[in-house]
Amino acid sequence: MSFASLFDDARGALAGVPREPLGELRTPRRVLGMPRATRIVRVGSAWHLGVLLLGDDVVYATGQIVRARQEAPRGYTAESQRARADLAAAARRGGFAEGEALHIGWRMLDLEAVAAGAASGPLAQIEGIPSVRWSAAAAHVPLDAYLRERVALLRDPPQGA
Repeated sequence: MSFASLFDDARGALAGVPREPLGELRTPRRVLGMPRATRIVRVGSAWHLGVLLLGDDVVYATGQIVRARQEAPRGYTAESQRARADLAAAARRGGFAEGEALHIGWRMLDLEAVAAGAASGPLAQIEGIPSVRWSAAAAHVPLDAYLRERVALLRDPPQGA
């Protein structure tokens, strides 16, 4: 089975399942020489399938997941916490609802290159089998089984998820 047909089958199985928003960080131009706060704007949506984001006609590698949150003064013990809080506030400024989860830093994958034998993000063709690497430390696994499992989890999430 080809990469395209596997993803088309997954799209069909996910019809009616809610998608998650995709965002992109934007720095607005200055107004009267004054800088304006960056914001994350909505640029689309996709189904989140582990290390993959499945759009209408494209596949992305996941980046970061951010939950929109109103900016508030906080003390931080780590610079990484401050950076995440800044992203959460940028998402809120960009129009995302309080507490809404979104994806940023995603990368479009080249399915044609993968089908021709190259790798693109977590996708590769291993001995002629469409495969995905779900972790940097993991081996490639067959894409069809991976997609079946992820689609089933989205359609019928475990209790409490």
